[in-house]
Amino acid sequence: MEPLDSTASDIPEGGWVDRLPGAARAYARLARLDRPIGTWLLLFPCWWSMALAWPGRETPLGLAAFAALFAGGALVMRGAGCTYNDIVDRDIDALVARTRVRPIPSGAVSVRRAWAFLGAQLLVGLAILYAFNATTFALGVASLALVFSYPFMKRITYWPQAWLGLTFNWGALLGFAAVAGEIRAEAVLLYAGGFFWTLGYDTIYAHQDKEDDLAVGIKSLALRLGAATRPWLVGFYAAAAALMAAAGTVAGLGWAFYPVLGLGCAQLLWQACRVAIDDPRDCLAKFHSNRAFGWLVLAALAAGQATRTAPLP
Repeated sequence: MEPLDSTASDIPEGGWVDRLPGAARAYARLARLDRPIGTWLLLFPCWWSMALAWPGRETPLGLAAFAALFAGGALVMRGAGCTYNDIVDRDIDALVARTRVRPIPSGAVSVRRAWAFLGAQLLVGLAILYAFNATTFALGVASLALVFSYPFMKRITYWPQAWLGLTFNWGALLGFAAVAGEIRAEAVLLYAGGFFWTLGYDTIYAHQDKEDDLAVGIKSLALRLGAATRPWLVGFYAAAAALMAAAGTVAGLGWAFYPVLGLGCAQLLWQACRVAIDDPRDCLAKFHSNRAFGWLVLAALAAGQATRTAPLP
């Protein structure tokens, strides 16, 4: 079967990764180091839940150390997830012009070496987890079941974005457990809010690939919802905002949490109302804009902690 026509490769050019030696460049691209947005989307739920649980428990130096550990873990585990996804999807990627130049289908990295690279990344991730308490370590290990199942979801359901939501927001439980040593209701609410956030942004992302996905038999919410996507996005993002607001309320955050979170809600509404679902470049731009939302939620949590009047639980 000939590769499907597409306008361009999905590998960005001209960045720092292009200045690496050939072998290092291939592995960096396999881990998506040239596309950091996925790391940010994996990291923000970790930082959010830390901010939700932190005040009064440790020193600011401890907060910085935890934040750095989670940043390293997000970078490594996002790379591991992409490596595993590319191993599983290598035959499909070879049929799509946008993805056939990725390291595995192009032959830059063999499948055997990709498995070895995956194992090395997982070992680093486990080493980072080992720095946290036993509850966090157990939760981190449990997340691997979600990571390893995800690539197969798009073969069996039109809702693979839901599985990604469960996977990418696991950090909302990890960060809280790392700080508080347990999982409480506000962490679960934050996790649920992140789940609906991911449903929205990954549906936008999936609209880039809907023609190729349809041709090769891959399922997604972009295909399931089609022209009705916009009201669904509004619903997904409204649920995300409501659940995040509930998390702050249950945690006893102060008044400043809500207006700053409102700015984040406005950013989500802008995405849902303005995205051009038939323009791949606009879909990618709106998807990337979720980094701004991540920072706004983190700022809202910090503001809420700064104006807290209720005692810590």
